[in-house]
Amino acid sequence: MQRSIKVRPPDTILVSATDHGRLTGLARASLDRLPDTAEELLSEMDRATVATAGALPDNVVRMGSTIVARNGGGAEQRMTLVYPADADIAAQRISVLTPLGTALIGAQVGHCVQWTTRDGREMMLDIVEVLPPHADRT
Repeated sequence: MQRSIKVRPPDTILVSATDHGRLTGLARASLDRLPDTAEELLSEMDRATVATAGALPDNVVRMGSTIVARNGGGAEQRMTLVYPADADIAAQRISVLTPLGTALIGAQVGHCVQWTTRDGREMMLDIVEVLPPHADRT
């Protein structure tokens, strides 16, 4: 089966001003504890295009978004991108301070995100749907 989804170009990270500020602070505070992941998140924030929350399209992954993604074998999974304190792998609540979480932030429907797991495996997922966070989520 031929893939129609493109790998996310390096200049297509779009984040809200609120997420940008919070995530930059979180990454800086995590440099001692999780240096590799924190550095990657800082790198993503450095190259991100920052938009006001109202200008961010619904199909862009932001904090609190629920993402439907498909792996190379065609299996779909649903996950929600959260801050570390809210992470729960059994509930598919993925911390932004994981390699997958950092790869997801700012991605859009139609992109393929790639990341390296902490044990060195190369992984990728196609983003097929993004549900924006509920108004009561932070």
